Amino acid sequence: MSPERRIHLAKAARPAFDALDAFARTVGRIAAEAGVDDRLKELALVHSSQLNGCAYCARVHVERAVAAGVTVDEIGQLSTWRDSGVFDERERAALELAEAYVHIADDGISDELYDHVGGVFSEAEYVALSWLLISINAFNRLTIAGRYPVPPLPKAEV
Repeated sequence: MSPERRIHLAKAARPAFDALDAFARTVGRIAAEAGVDDRLKELALVHSSQLNGCAYCARVHVERAVAAGVTVDEIGQLSTWRDSGVFDERERAALELAEAYVHIADDGISDELYDHVGGVFSEAEYVALSWLLISINAFNRLTIAGRYPVPPLPKAEV
């Protein structure tokens, strides 16, 4: 079946999509209240979307990351963050947690990772980041399954 003929899941069951969208907005408010800034949030969401292979969500969150002050250099180094010196301790912990949530079926959230991340973030921040990552993984699956189109941006926007 071609992408043009696929059922658009968000449109076909709008109440389900609206609930997921409301969930994501709630999670965003929880993150802000917990002190998770937009830069940290968007780095984790971009990385999750990249790892999941969700071009649509990667584009959305790259745009938001840039608006939050993330540089092109930093976005380019997300895939190599472990070897890069551009991310601080909090960002590195968030990226590691993002990877664990993307690959949760492999190892879950190990005690070592939980302890490490818990030593970097407050409990409220850990909870908020976890819910953000649960949310983006749900959106990634929705858009990948539906093959949401990602056309090239007009040259002026690139």
